[in-house]
Amino acid sequence: DGFWNYVVTHCDFNSTDSKDITFIRSYYYNKLEIVRFDSSVGRYVGYTELGVKNDEAWNSGPEVVQMRNEKERYCVNNVGNDYRSAVTKS
Repeated sequence: DGFWNYVVTHCDFNSTDSKDITFIRSYYYNKLEIVRFDSSVGRYVGYTELGVKNDEAWNSGPEVVQMRNEKERYCVNNVGNDYRSAVTKS
């Protein structure tokens, strides 16, 4: 019982080239995705009424600039290790 509120951050990639890497951060409430930042879109996108309210606020504030930089920090700097590990095991 209770409420579930959590964030999932991941990188989608099929090579180590920066243009082939997508940074995604999804915000969930009660197992329903309410809003997502996707680096290929470059902004937050809301999927529920609450998510749309959040994306309007976050896209006009400094949050969106920070998220745009997260692709480089979180994904590009780490994907090389993950990619090499996956290729050697396949």
